[in-house]
Amino acid sequence: MAQSSRLYILGASCSGVSTLGQSLSAHLGVPQLDVDSFYWLPTDPPYTTKRAPEDRVQMIRAEQARTQGWILSGSFIGWGETLVEDVDMIIYVHTPTQVRMQRLDAREAQRHGARILPGGDMHLAHLAFRKWASQYDDPAFSGRNRAQHERWLDTQIVPVLRLDGTQDKAALLDAVARELSSVRA
Repeated sequence: MAQSSRLYILGASCSGVSTLGQSLSAHLGVPQLDVDSFYWLPTDPPYTTKRAPEDRVQMIRAEQARTQGWILSGSFIGWGETLVEDVDMIIYVHTPTQVRMQRLDAREAQRHGARILPGGDMHLAHLAFRKWASQYDDPAFSGRNRAQHERWLDTQIVPVLRLDGTQDKAALLDAVARELSSVRA
């Protein structure tokens, strides 16, 4: 894989998008730009205050301009589509809801500990996030959902690689390497 690769990875919360982005970043030697790092203002408790969309886009563009290659991971439907106008490939990671929810619970417990438990200052926010994330596969859900992602993916002119987020890291990296080499051929 070339170090100037520009890849965009998306999927549901806890589908493995950020994890794959970190692995590809290390493998390619290019930075990973995780949308959540730009979407939310740093607050305590975290994830309570959104940045203005134009500020997010400006910040991400500035980071993209620092290097020839990058991995952009996360979702930006409705505010950041211009960020991937010159990608080499889009990677969509789909993971069954049950697996994602197990990952979400483990990740949130590791990150926030007792704060997400009953009586903790993040408990209600955790429950709301959990409910929101669990509805991704429901096409009628008004939040980010699989149907929205699929519609957006269908409009793309660059190659779209669809991956099973339950596969191990080595298999996912191998699939991306194969697809990227065929794109560059």
